[in-house]
Amino acid sequence: RWRPKQFLKPELMRILRNSVEDSYKRLIYPLLCREFRSKLTSDAEKESVMMFGRNLRQLLLTSPVRGRTLMGVDPGYKHGCKLAIISPTSQILHTDVVYLHSGQGFREAEKIKRLLLQYSCSTVVIGNGTACRETEAYFADLIMKKYFAPLDVVYCIVSEAGASIYSVSPEAAKEMPDLDPNLRSAVSIARRVQDPLAELVKIEPKHIGVGMYQHDVSQTLLKATLDSVVEECVSFVGVDINICSEILLRHIAGLNANRAKNIIEWREKNGPFINREQLKEVKGLGPKSFQQCAGFIRFNQEYIKTFCRVMFPCFISDSSKKTELGSHAFLTKAGAQGKKKSKPTPCAFHWPNPLDQTCIHPESYSIATRFLSFIGGNANDIGKPDMQQKVNAVIQKEGLEGTAKRLNTTVHTLQLIIDGLTQPEGFDIRTDFDKPDFKRSIVCLEDLSVGTVLTGKVENATPFGVFVDIGVGKSGLIPVRNITEAKLSKAKKRRSLGLGPGERVEVKVLNVDIPRLRITLDLIHVL
Repeated sequence: RWRPKQFLKPELMRILRNSVEDSYKRLIYPLLCREFRSKLTSDAEKESVMMFGRNLRQLLLTSPVRGRTLMGVDPGYKHGCKLAIISPTSQILHTDVVYLHSGQGFREAEKIKRLLLQYSCSTVVIGNGTACRETEAYFADLIMKKYFAPLDVVYCIVSEAGASIYSVSPEAAKEMPDLDPNLRSAVSIARRVQDPLAELVKIEPKHIGVGMYQHDVSQTLLKATLDSVVEECVSFVGVDINICSEILLRHIAGLNANRAKNIIEWREKNGPFINREQLKEVKGLGPKSFQQCAGFIRFNQEYIKTFCRVMFPCFISDSSKKTELGSHAFLTKAGAQGKKKSKPTPCAFHWPNPLDQTCIHPESYSIATRFLSFIGGNANDIGKPDMQQKVNAVIQKEGLEGTAKRLNTTVHTLQLIIDGLTQPEGFDIRTDFDKPDFKRSIVCLEDLSVGTVLTGKVENATPFGVFVDIGVGKSGLIPVRNITEAKLSKAKKRRSLGLGPGERVEVKVLNVDIPRLRITLDLIHVL
């Protein structure tokens, strides 16, 4: 543009060259660097947030350990190890402090044995914080000596990330007002194994520690993504409206903090919810909110029937009291059809609806009722083998599309109804997911050698590899180049997902650097 066509004096050419060089070095090059660096940082930030979301989803959907009394242990040196024993229904049975690492180990073992026998507890959950290895070795030694006989005691290690933050939070103080914050963390550690989803939603997601650089990325983007993942997981699993916490309710689609608080207040004032229709009586929960949240709310039918028999002698639960499901309201008096709210009385109450224990949305109750009539089934047989046989017989004869056309509905809706009717009572979709790894013995870092084959559990996943807990106090790294499609399970190939927290894998030791505490692993296959 500026170079003259004719001959120009060298002095002027030098000025032009210097101008071009100066503009490139001082303006153009820094501008290009900023643009590229900004784009790379933005891409890396998005990938970091997405990786955190994937890891969090897998962690929240870890299979719960139902029906066990658990002892949670928050390890420590000077201030002792905090113990909390919780019942299969998450009630706190006992809390205590024992000093295992100050020369009182044998005396404290007697106390621990007495507590385990008193509450028939055979599962110990140890937090992975300070003094975790020493506490694990202590319990493993007692288990190997069969000290707790006749109990067959096992233990597992669980991440205690965020437990300390939660223990001093207002939510924890409201939930456990009489407990010391140190003991609250032991309760939280035990509950993380009993029901990971219900416990982990109480903690701000970025404190759970399954991501990369979560404090360096955009907090707005991180919060929006993680809140979305938590809401997706809670809705995916569903919640029992009569026993869930206020914090868990907040994450149901269509509900927020105020509506969740109003539901809890209604429950405390009027007793347990009998069916989904009663949700419409809650202040602030309008038709749209009800439409969004109703499908994710569950009801334990046995608990409700027991409550109704005790509170309302006129309640009849057998087949002589036929109640049409679906379109008609389950109220007798007090005008359920109108907008006016009314307090339930012994003579006017909602009837339990067996469909409320399923994932079927109230909008589809009429279709579900027609389908039950079509197969000759009864709503009281939901989840029983007899229902499964009747459904299979009709679908084999008519086909899924033919049945959907006969009921004037879509195949997707019919499949959802079939799933809801055939799933056993109390069905939890997480049952087939990864479970905690329970152990009876311990392996030391010095015991490892190249070529050793071990099983472990994925702790964290990153774009450069996966960290696996192999039970030696230090996680080993499987570099991403060692994770090939052939080594993943068929389910993983089908979902096109990498490894995530909680998954059990079989690995081979490639390298052990004891001075630097580094372990390199190779993935054999996913268990």
